[in-house]
Amino acid sequence: MRVLQDPLIGPDCRAMLEEGEVDDRFLMILFLVVERLRENNSSWKPYLDMLPTTFGNPLWFTDDEILELEGTTLYRATQLQKKTLMSLFENKVKSLVRKLLALDGNTEREATFEDFLWANSVFWSRALNIPFPRSYVFPTFQEDNGCHSTVDDILCEGGVSVNGAPSSSSQEDTVWVEGLVPGIDFCNHDLKAMATWEVDGTGLVTGSPCSMYLLSAERSLFSVGKEISISYGNKGNEELLYLYGFVMENNPDDYLMVHYPIEAIQSAPFSEAKLQLLQAQKAEMRHLLPKTLLNKGFFQAGSSSSNNGETEKPDLRKASNFSWSGQRSAPSYIDKLVFPDDLLTALRTISIQEDQLFKVSSLLEELVGSDEERQPTDSEVRTAVWEACGDSGAFQLLVDILQTKMADLEEGTGTEENDIELLENAKDGRNRWSSIVYRRGQKEMTRLFLREAEHALQLSLSEGN
Repeated sequence: MRVLQDPLIGPDCRAMLEEGEVDDRFLMILFLVVERLRENNSSWKPYLDMLPTTFGNPLWFTDDEILELEGTTLYRATQLQKKTLMSLFENKVKSLVRKLLALDGNTEREATFEDFLWANSVFWSRALNIPFPRSYVFPTFQEDNGCHSTVDDILCEGGVSVNGAPSSSSQEDTVWVEGLVPGIDFCNHDLKAMATWEVDGTGLVTGSPCSMYLLSAERSLFSVGKEISISYGNKGNEELLYLYGFVMENNPDDYLMVHYPIEAIQSAPFSEAKLQLLQAQKAEMRHLLPKTLLNKGFFQAGSSSSNNGETEKPDLRKASNFSWSGQRSAPSYIDKLVFPDDLLTALRTISIQEDQLFKVSSLLEELVGSDEERQPTDSEVRTAVWEACGDSGAFQLLVDILQTKMADLEEGTGTEENDIELLENAKDGRNRWSSIVYRRGQKEMTRLFLREAEHALQLSLSEGN
């Protein structure tokens, strides 16, 4: 909104949105670059002067610091993202910034990649997802030709989405938008946040409609000198480091990504049939395993501090995808499995053998019968695959994936014990320290999930599953 209403560059930015040349996020990042280069001519200068000039996310790491991420998901992701941003800067950002600066009579300043990287980091580390009244987000304004239009019209024509959904005039009165909020964006993250933020839609609290304010999350009054923190959400160290440039030791919201590359399936035997089955079951190749799953597994790592002494109730939903023919009974270990059914569904299908493929086809034909128009549901296909395959193939593949992941993590930096020693010598280097904490957490979770997978594999083989 503020960019589109800017008296200097607003009309050109609106034109770029209408033509689909930029989206809303990119427009805000572009605006930050332009305002940074305008210096004293920018009305946002007091705010920009308070922002950091460098950031701790991996995009700002030196070549030596980035090596600390080798073997992790972030290592490859950072390399790809930096390459993408450099290409975007050379092919698009430089020319657009030059065009917008010329509107201010500034034809000498040139944007650098660091300017763009800075603006990109400002947005992604500080933007909030905010609920506003639709009339505030999409105000009607008068065009030069006498016609009325709205920002909503411009956003829709430009293909821009609000909170992941296309904008439309039929939506509810409240819409969620992303934006930078000077002041609130200076609050750091804490699991036990001292405050939350709210939008004052009517202005009854602050005296200014649609302003934002901080609300104490504690019953007691704030003490002078104590930092006011908010929560950025339940984020693991991988996301915290990638977006914000910091990590948390013993982060309860940490997670491990398990990924089976689609390229590996395409080069495997019966790849076409497997891909069709994966699609029929709506199976995903990427899965996040939250650390908290380990609290209710075979070994219940950390359960004593997380369940307050309460006994975990069996998840009856897990038993819904088992045999209808009676040839294969539900496993005895079902209530102790920490791995989501969506993950096991994908792994069963990837590891399926030729005779098992024929059995799946036979079971589904028997289910559908002569009704050629009816297609089996994704749940029915999952059930057929499990009856034909059982669990052992999926668990063996999972063990192989986790062993490979651990080998990658330890290749350059050793075991978790090595990381403990490295941490003692990295306290003076924030980026290196953050990388080691993140990497050590990944090793720990990989080891614990691997132990769960190995035990599940033994049980599945002993039960003929």
